[in-house]
Amino acid sequence: GAGSDLANVSTRAVRDGDIYRIEGQKIWTSMGAIADWCFVLARSEPGSKGRSGLSFLLVDMRQPGIDVRSIRQMTGDEEFAEVFFDGAVAQVRDRVGAEGEGWQVAMALLGFERGISTLAQQMHFRTELDEIIAAAVANGCSRDPLIRQRIARAHSGLAVMRVNALRMLASETPGPEALTYKLYWSRWHSDLGELAMDVLGQAAEVYDADGRPGALTNMHLMSRADTIYAGTDQIQRNLIAERGLGLPREARG
Repeated sequence: GAGSDLANVSTRAVRDGDIYRIEGQKIWTSMGAIADWCFVLARSEPGSKGRSGLSFLLVDMRQPGIDVRSIRQMTGDEEFAEVFFDGAVAQVRDRVGAEGEGWQVAMALLGFERGISTLAQQMHFRTELDEIIAAAVANGCSRDPLIRQRIARAHSGLAVMRVNALRMLASETPGPEALTYKLYWSRWHSDLGELAMDVLGQAAEVYDADGRPGALTNMHLMSRADTIYAGTDQIQRNLIAERGLGLPREARG
């Protein structure tokens, strides 16, 4: 695993005829505990470093040599997992793209995840905003001019988000706009979570008998992750500067 520094991935995939044998680990695997398949970005060329020598493999999770350990989140859910590979097998036919060109595949995937893939997610965002509005009306917060202003800002921000996503949808491949878009929607959703907590007040701290938060409290807690996955906000700002604006690369020690 390499955490956020994806180019330094150390998981290895050694080719043996029509298969790859995988050794290493992969963390923050979404739905890893229930997935039948996952993708693995592994180093398939011995001695390679950085972005070169990586291959993008689809791996059957239901086989010997794979150990999945769920990660419990502060919401009480276990949406993510750490996966350990000890001789697990991936078929060569299940490689996406050419051998050694996995970095390009991974970046294309991240481009869609950061950008237009949120078109469907925006419907969920709309539902969350509607629930906040309903709660504000029910408890009287809607009479607070500052709360009303923040709700209006969230509404207009969601409209801007949709227009930008549709603009990206018109392109065959995600461009630099996907870099700014990820930063935009992750910050918007984080702000929406804070708005929800201010509207609910003390009611946000009420959990059910199983120790789970209500829907809007859960949304607030999960929105913290929006600024981390698919590239942290800090990494996104570096990408915007270097790839989008052509500024010098960040100094690396």
